Amino acid sequence: MSVFHDEVSLDDFDFDEDTQTYTYPCPCGDIFSITVEELEDGEEIARCPSCSLILRVLYDVESGEEEEEAEPRAKEPQQPQAGTK
Repeated sequence: MSVFHDEVSLDDFDFDEDTQTYTYPCPCGDIFSITVEELEDGEEIARCPSCSLILRVLYDVESGEEEEEAEPRAKEPQQPQAGTK
């Protein structure tokens, strides 16, 4: 079981288009990072390379999105299906 330093929304991360990496400042002075590829693979942990702290990244992935459009989105309420109560 991992102990997270914090849980941070992907909205609060900076994004580098060249490296396809989201970054967030670490209290040690370095940065937490997680790549688009890691997020697409279901990863939710951003690590700092200089210390032992880790973050849980909060995000919602929508299927069928292009990589460039992989912006976090709020979950929409589910609509009841026809014929169900």
